[in-house]
Amino acid sequence: MKDFLVKNKWRIVFLFMLCSLILAAFQYALTPVKTLPVLQPDDFDPTLVDDSKLFVKKYHTIAPFELVNQNGDTITEKDYEGKIYVADFFFTTCPTICPVMTKNMKLVQDEFKNNKDVMILSHSVTPERDSIPVLKEYALKKGVIDEKWNLVTGDRKQIYDLARKSYMAVKQPKYGDEYAMVHTENFLLIDKQGRLRGRSYDGTSIEDVKLLIEDIHILLNEYERKNEVD
Repeated sequence: MKDFLVKNKWRIVFLFMLCSLILAAFQYALTPVKTLPVLQPDDFDPTLVDDSKLFVKKYHTIAPFELVNQNGDTITEKDYEGKIYVADFFFTTCPTICPVMTKNMKLVQDEFKNNKDVMILSHSVTPERDSIPVLKEYALKKGVIDEKWNLVTGDRKQIYDLARKSYMAVKQPKYGDEYAMVHTENFLLIDKQGRLRGRSYDGTSIEDVKLLIEDIHILLNEYERKNEVD
């Protein structure tokens, strides 16, 4: 037996490696590939969906926009074409949830700081207060990377319509001014086609932010597989 093993050791090693590769291939083939659904307004909590979007069941994308960032640059949906991005709504003087959200959003920035396919878009919900200099000071204080993360200000109606009709980020007010203060902890995940791909993540929750980061990796892998097929 010993002589047989000595004489055939390389054949045995080869067969062992071959069997290992076959088993690994079977395991890979049988392991389901993680994907994220393309979300429509009716996939969200109805209280987060504007009445005009309640019955939209397909083809929902983020509406075109034109806002200004912390550097005074005009930012539109064109700047996010072909990008996976995370959107949120904040204001620089918020003393409660916004500092936590910004800290947690920085975790997303740091995770993908070397990946040009992932960006962040934070909308000020007090645009009349959050001027370009104010946003710039805030960006510097919070460690925002300009090429990765835009803090934007602009027309209040446009920003609030985006929050309610595009991102499904905040509940409609039951009473009073339609454009009264928006205050939401929700982070939204958008794909390269401008489609919603993740239900609202709680930006104040580390667990939710970790899930968001995991889902971004799933999306990146999805596009990588698509590119390999193409």
